[in-house]
Amino acid sequence: MGIEVVVEGLTKSFGRQNIWQDVTLTLPAGEVSVMLGPSGTGKTVFLKSLIGLLKPEEGRVLINGVDMVNSPERDIFETRKLFGLMFQDGALFGSMSLFDNIAFPLREHTRKKESEIRRIVMERIEVVGLLGAEGKLPGEISGGMRKRAGLARALVLDPQIILCDEPDSGLDPVRTAYISQLLIDLNAQLDATMLIVTHNLDIAATVPDNMGMLFLRRLVTFGPREVLLTSEEPAVAQFLGGRREGPIGMSEEKDAAALAAEATGTRTARPAGPREIVPQLEPSPGLPPRRAVTRRRERVLGLLDRLPPAARAAIERTYATGGAAPAPAAGSGA
Repeated sequence: MGIEVVVEGLTKSFGRQNIWQDVTLTLPAGEVSVMLGPSGTGKTVFLKSLIGLLKPEEGRVLINGVDMVNSPERDIFETRKLFGLMFQDGALFGSMSLFDNIAFPLREHTRKKESEIRRIVMERIEVVGLLGAEGKLPGEISGGMRKRAGLARALVLDPQIILCDEPDSGLDPVRTAYISQLLIDLNAQLDATMLIVTHNLDIAATVPDNMGMLFLRRLVTFGPREVLLTSEEPAVAQFLGGRREGPIGMSEEKDAAALAAEATGTRTARPAGPREIVPQLEPSPGLPPRRAVTRRRERVLGLLDRLPPAARAAIERTYATGGAAPAPAAGSGA
């Protein structure tokens, strides 16, 4: 099973530029979480802070008793082996075949024999649907295939925590749908704790158990998916609705004059209306049920009386109707 990740009061700056401050949340063990936010809000910086690649100025990231911010480097290095990290572009070595790219962490960090490395790599290649492409170079395959190869490489050390940075970037809607299903399928097979950074609303609507959003240098909210999907917080409602009206502007935030103009009706805002919560994806046929579902249900029902009324009603509807949609069969075209 995956490992719980506890983030307490995390603050990160580059020089005088504050990226975000006092971020506090818990990634529940074995569940899939998504961090949303407009471009430039520090989502990738947050991922790198969790794994100890960047050092926040304040706060803690606790994993199995190790603080990824303040513990000795040797403890951080050992704990980092619990992670698998999928970068935006796959971060593959262009001169290496897909097989050698995926095998790289095993050759670098273990003393396994080549026969064992081959077995593990081919298993992971099959999991992400790349059988037959293992001899190709990254430049000879599509962007979607490169992302899946990057994901296979993230999986070879059997991580208990998987971080995915913009797994949808550069992909068309069909390939994004395949990636979404693949992420759910991986959670069913590995029961790992997963955090996906994205601004893709299709992934946000169908994949996670939990959702958060970064905006204006703070964590707007984090919790069960129903909390964010029913939120009336202006930035959240604007982002989920894909509207121009609201506090998010072309840079990051709008100035007071622009917001005042919207408030007095000089721009015609599209009515938000109630948002329908799309059922969460289920694993593909033939895969085991996600063990996270049972744990999440117990955890969320225990939180019910502390949640906003709209979220509470949505959760009650979810569990009254069984809670998930049947999964489409996953192909290998991404």
